[in-house]
Amino acid sequence: MNSSEDSSEDSGTGPTPRRRVGRRPGGADTRGVVLAAARAEFAARGYEKTSMRGIARAAGVDPALLHHYFGSKDRLFLAVLDFPVDPRIVAAQVIAGDRDGVGERVARFVLTLWEDPEVRDRLLAVLRTVASSEEVAALLRGFFLKEVVRRIAHGLEVPQPELRVELVLSQIIGLAMARYVVAVEPLASTPAEELVPLIAPTLQRYLADS
Repeated sequence: MNSSEDSSEDSGTGPTPRRRVGRRPGGADTRGVVLAAARAEFAARGYEKTSMRGIARAAGVDPALLHHYFGSKDRLFLAVLDFPVDPRIVAAQVIAGDRDGVGERVARFVLTLWEDPEVRDRLLAVLRTVASSEEVAALLRGFFLKEVVRRIAHGLEVPQPELRVELVLSQIIGLAMARYVVAVEPLASTPAEELVPLIAPTLQRYLADS
């Protein structure tokens, strides 16, 4: 913590030691305070315009503590939403490997995530929150545009790469809503392994066909 901003108690023998002033020290409640401040800052400024320094200032802590607890702004944002998976992992799955198999890789990865009950519950909570709150939807749009869509689009060699990535997201979100929220049959009960080869060609067309 910055010694210029947080003074220590006097080490002398004077009768009245000075009271500690300055930013909040790290402690058991610091993570919760930071999350609350981050939630307010993201809501007020949007994802791209919110800074780690601004969140630290709002929380009354040194910016170094934010990096200690969360590492980066995008990870802090995911923690605010209680998002169960880092979407950049999906981006890495898309960019890495042979382009001929990108559609199948993405389909398999996404369905594997959704089939995990704990992950599915948290993803559904995010989806329902986004569907009922324009504020959260706007924040998520800003995050996905910067951290997912642009990352993937930069690695694609196709026309209109950002639009194609967003079309892939539309397929994934639509599948999740139909299969896990509305539970449309027979989609809801079809084994994931049977869905992969049905979904993959559409994703492949978006991500690799020119």
